Amino acid sequence: MIRGLYTAAAGMVAQQRRHDTVTQNIANLNTTGYKQVESVVRSFPEMLLSRSGDASASGNTIIGRLNTGVFAEESMFSNVQGDLTASEKATDFALYSDLNVEDPNTGEFISFDASGKYISDNGEVIYKPQAFFTVQDNEGNVRYTRDGSFQVDAQGRLLSSTGFEVLSDNGEPIRLTGPLNQFKVDEQGRLVDPLTGNNTGVNLGITVVDNPYQLVREGNGNYVLDEASTGLARALGAEDRVQVKQGFLERSTVDPAQSMVDLTAALRAYEANQKVIQFYDKSLEKAVNEIGRV
Repeated sequence: MIRGLYTAAAGMVAQQRRHDTVTQNIANLNTTGYKQVESVVRSFPEMLLSRSGDASASGNTIIGRLNTGVFAEESMFSNVQGDLTASEKATDFALYSDLNVEDPNTGEFISFDASGKYISDNGEVIYKPQAFFTVQDNEGNVRYTRDGSFQVDAQGRLLSSTGFEVLSDNGEPIRLTGPLNQFKVDEQGRLVDPLTGNNTGVNLGITVVDNPYQLVREGNGNYVLDEASTGLARALGAEDRVQVKQGFLERSTVDPAQSMVDLTAALRAYEANQKVIQFYDKSLEKAVNEIGRV
């Protein structure tokens, strides 16, 4: 009976965390570049039950396996392309990336599923690479973001929405010298002269992360790559199909309808586990107050 209490309580905690994840998604429905987060729920390892001291059999009698509950293992964000919306601001940028990856076994280009994942014939899991703007925080640490709602300060520095310096492809902060209304960037991320159309030699720092699911969220749309991970980050190559859209912003990937369904499902599952605990509580009450008197 006590084991059932623990199992139901574990289910309530897991559903509460799932509920919190969905509400976070809904709160960031209009956040630029936000990636929908999914709460991954898994069961605890199964226990093998056996009956000891059975007089009719030698040794212990195997009864079977028992699951002892669930827990919210981790929260994973979906690294898929968000829709682009026009803002008409010269300092707003959006990335549209469709990076090709070859299957190491067949040599053919991989067709990823809706979540950006592919499983090869030998069971190897490959994730679709994603491109990110490269920024630098106040301590000089490199961060990655899909939020291209940039701004320019009084010193001409191009800053992200969180105040981080936007880096160029050579790792240096970008500083503008001309009027803001003449700030022009082509689809390859190159800053161009608005009068001549020539390349100024400064490019937006765009980083391609081979395994974006190994990025660690730091909040406010910023990510950091764990040094111990294998999700290598590299500079944008000429063969990579990534476009920079000036005057556009990437919308969040949150699905409002699915979020409401998930929110209701988490609530119903929470209530079901709550009813189980109430049942066990009444059973224990009878065992202590009524059966104990006999």
